[in-house]
Amino acid sequence: MNKERRKALEEIKTKLEDVSSDLETYRDEELEYLDNMPESLQSGEKASAAENAISSMDDAINSISETCNSVDEAIG
Repeated sequence: MNKERRKALEEIKTKLEDVSSDLETYRDEELEYLDNMPESLQSGEKASAAENAISSMDDAINSISETCNSVDEAIG
């Protein structure tokens, strides 16, 4: 792989890492929201929606991590 393509892939990886970081921030905020939810609401629809959002963001973070690893392999 030439230097130009390697640099482009490194830039893509950096962007992916930034997105992952943003997702982690929002996931942590959602976790805090869920943790601070009154007990009376913790088994309700809002808590379930928060748990689903947290799970989905975790999945996205893991997928991005796998993608970054693949980009690293491509870069060599």
